[in-house]
Amino acid sequence: MERQPTRKQLTHERIVETAARAIRRAGFHGVGVADIMKEAGLTHGGFYAHFASRDALLAEALERAGSESAARLARSTEAHPAQAANPLRALVESYLSDAHLAGTERGCPVAALAGEMPRQAPAVREAAAQRVRGLLAAAQRALPQGAPAGSAEAVASQLVGALQLARALGDNDEGRALLAHTRAALLAQYEQPSEQPPAQAAVD
Repeated sequence: MERQPTRKQLTHERIVETAARAIRRAGFHGVGVADIMKEAGLTHGGFYAHFASRDALLAEALERAGSESAARLARSTEAHPAQAANPLRALVESYLSDAHLAGTERGCPVAALAGEMPRQAPAVREAAAQRVRGLLAAAQRALPQGAPAGSAEAVASQLVGALQLARALGDNDEGRALLAHTRAALLAQYEQPSEQPPAQAAVD
């Protein structure tokens, strides 16, 4: 029989989930402990019953954000069976999607926080580095066999950079066009011809 989580565990989960959204929405410095606890519907004084420090919360929130981002990608692939046979297309089209452009607080923590990661405390930097390694590993798994060395790093860098630039332009035609052009360029460069979808015949 599965053990039910305790009230303290449920509260802990609520704080982490709230923080994982908040840091992607407002950045590491954009939210404090009081803000996170208030958003979670809890009192500030209860924070230290769950975390030794703000940095401990941030490290755990980063881990949660990475797990949520990976799960989002998996759900997107499952919803589009044609992508399942082509991991690279699934990764590129999901990561550089219009939904990811708009969904900052549910999206990839690397794209949301990369510029701030080097200036954090050691525990938070290590948690951030793990998220970068996870993205690199996902890119490596998605690439076809025989891809040149360094391709995973190049793909991951273009995914993150394109999403950041598109968000800077905004959730509008300009931002969405940047994503569309980058999707096309990445797939043209790294997708094997046998993996590309068949061309549709012209209709008179």
